[in-house]
Amino acid sequence: MTRSLRTGAIAVAALAASFALTACGSDDAKKDSGADAPASATPGAGGGEGSGESGVGSVDAAALEGTWVGLTDGRHVTVSIAARKVALVADKSVCQGDVKDMGGEPMLALKCTDGGTERTMGAIDSVDGSKLVVSWDGGAKDTLAKAEAGKLPSGMPSLPDLGGLPEVPAP
Repeated sequence: MTRSLRTGAIAVAALAASFALTACGSDDAKKDSGADAPASATPGAGGGEGSGESGVGSVDAAALEGTWVGLTDGRHVTVSIAARKVALVADKSVCQGDVKDMGGEPMLALKCTDGGTERTMGAIDSVDGSKLVVSWDGGAKDTLAKAEAGKLPSGMPSLPDLGGLPEVPAP
């Protein structure tokens, strides 16, 4: 019971942190003139609006902003990206890091608190307004849906019933 409580508490804390990161972002970037916006990952890829989905070679780091959730191998994965900072919760791993430009492509470079290496370097396979696909050097491939801002995603695990725990006396 203690293990499931601890796992649930970690998942809730990480999810809260990912929403906090998302709340730090602003929708004003869409209205911005582009002077301070990060450059497109592919130089000379054209200045017009694309087809809506970015594939390899045309991923814009700004399109990664937001919270993304999904299941990989039956386990919940949450990735939150704001201001080129990344927070990830996958199974029992909590990782954080940055969006880095590697060879002209944005990559997710993370360090996990448990020392895990499955999701430390992620290549963006595709991203559009509703779906993000990341291939990790550790072998995992996550297909994630964008979560609505200000709303908890559906289908996430909840804390177990805590009715059997003793109450902590007030100091």
